[in-house]
Amino acid sequence: MNHWLVKSEPFKYSWEKFNIDGRTFWDGVRNYQARNNLKAMKEGDLVLFYHSNEGKNVVGIAKVVKEFYQDPTTDDTNWVVVDLSPVETLKTPVSLEQIKAEESLADISLVRQGRLSVMPLKAEEFDKILEMGS
Repeated sequence: MNHWLVKSEPFKYSWEKFNIDGRTFWDGVRNYQARNNLKAMKEGDLVLFYHSNEGKNVVGIAKVVKEFYQDPTTDDTNWVVVDLSPVETLKTPVSLEQIKAEESLADISLVRQGRLSVMPLKAEEFDKILEMGS
């Protein structure tokens, strides 16, 4: 299993809205590296949901329930989506400041490539953030 982190601005699509919806396709990705990460996602992979801009917190865990397919919001065949479903809300949101302060997370993509909207995580990075949020 692989682990990932996706970012969403809460005013555009919040964790709360995601939980109400129960499932969504992850659209709007217009960066080739992020797109390639979507293409690498496999059904059952776990995904951390991060509120960007406002909050700057990891707030929950989702899972991939459908692998990549053409983004239905565009005719451009370069762009894809995956379907995600919420799994669990973190007991305590984990802030970007906490992640930056944690030595074992110094190389995490969230810190190194702050603008990337879909990124892989090592299992130990994923587990550490979950531990910080429990």
